[in-house]
Amino acid sequence: MARITPDQTAEIAALRAETSQTRRATVPALEEILYDPLPVLDHGFVRVIDYMGDDAAVVQAARVSYGKGTKKVSEDRGLINYLMRHRHTTPFEMCEIKYHVKLPIFVARQWIRHRTANVNEYSARYSILDNEFYIPEPQHLAAQSQANRQGRDEVLTGPEAKHVFDLLRDDAMRAYGHYEEMLNEGETRDESRQGLARELARMNLSLNFYTQWYWKTNLHNLLHFLSLRADAHAQYEIRVYADAMMDTLKRWVPFTHDAFMDYRMGAVNLSAKGLAVVQRMLSGEPVAQENSGLSKREWRELMDSLGRPV
Repeated sequence: MARITPDQTAEIAALRAETSQTRRATVPALEEILYDPLPVLDHGFVRVIDYMGDDAAVVQAARVSYGKGTKKVSEDRGLINYLMRHRHTTPFEMCEIKYHVKLPIFVARQWIRHRTANVNEYSARYSILDNEFYIPEPQHLAAQSQANRQGRDEVLTGPEAKHVFDLLRDDAMRAYGHYEEMLNEGETRDESRQGLARELARMNLSLNFYTQWYWKTNLHNLLHFLSLRADAHAQYEIRVYADAMMDTLKRWVPFTHDAFMDYRMGAVNLSAKGLAVVQRMLSGEPVAQENSGLSKREWRELMDSLGRPV
């Protein structure tokens, strides 16, 4: 089944055919992909619907000025780096962006924990969900990690993997078939009986079925979302959405994106004890986990961040 419906395709074509004259800031690189769905997973997508502001708006808010004046681009970049480095967040709140996202329900349940956005989700109380469900690619079908309750271990292969794929697919297809039967829709439709209310029939569907929503947030909260969900430790299925959004961030606010990658995604936060360990090591003192004052996990994380895995 297509990622977007024929109606959505027509809507996108109509929106992209329109042009508007404005005095508001626009970003050509983001305008290039405005409304276009960026594919994610097997049936999902992310697309930018609207945005407000740009890098200059962040700078303007920080300076509380009315125009660009004679400032140099390097000064704007330097100020944004300073704001990011020192976690001055308010100027980043002056920019906003709105996404249309199609995602599996279990990913949406993780995503909704970020409560700093405006969300309007497709309602299965009023509409019938499509027969679209997520099935992982073979390289992402992994066993439960024994060391991390939230992580994955070795990839399943052979008969074991086939059995799991069959269960996932069969369960989803069976659930949707029963969903249609309860609604009295599709091939099982019987004119002589009345279907179950949609708000009740939906509870039979599994968490890998797709939903859709509009998600609007400001730039500061988008960066917080990406710092957690684009991280290598995040679950793959939400991380790929964050990766797609990271690409839109780079198009929209390139100075902010670069500062974010440098001072947030590529940075390391040290505790007071961790900093003390680094200072002792720099002074030439031999330091081990036993005399560091750090737990084994803290020590392992510190050594990993320093490129000295234990």
